[in-house]
Amino acid sequence: MASNPLLRRGVLFVLSSPSGAGKTTISRMILASDDGIGLSVSATTRPMRPGEVDGHDYHFVGNTEFDALVAAGEFLEWAHVFGHRYGTLKREVVRQIEGGRDVLLDIDWQGTQQLKQVDPDIVRVFILPPPLVALERRLRTRATDSDDVISRRMDRANV
Repeated sequence: MASNPLLRRGVLFVLSSPSGAGKTTISRMILASDDGIGLSVSATTRPMRPGEVDGHDYHFVGNTEFDALVAAGEFLEWAHVFGHRYGTLKREVVRQIEGGRDVLLDIDWQGTQQLKQVDPDIVRVFILPPPLVALERRLRTRATDSDDVISRRMDRANV
């Protein structure tokens, strides 16, 4: 079967922000409102949180598997974030973009910087955090991080 030369290539959209600024909430709203955008599911070494599903929220992998993926060049980007590693799998993105579907990444600013070097045509959106008092309240309310991690997230957001 011949490929269609007019087939549209998908666009890579990247949302980034400090933790707790709302990028995941915004990502979910975009995905719910537009069937033409798919989400890239990142790999992570962090433990699964209650309610998360492997392969849907993240690909949960151990450190050895993550190292193997890095060594094999399987990531478009990856970063250390608060004691764990997160990465965007090439296959997750390429499959959708080559099929003409736009892809949304919900990633840390470090990954966004790496992606800009790989593909200057990405659309980057940085979500500004709310005032620091509100940001800390959000982080504490979601109850997914220790006090130490929240403190480090707040230090990074305050830069």
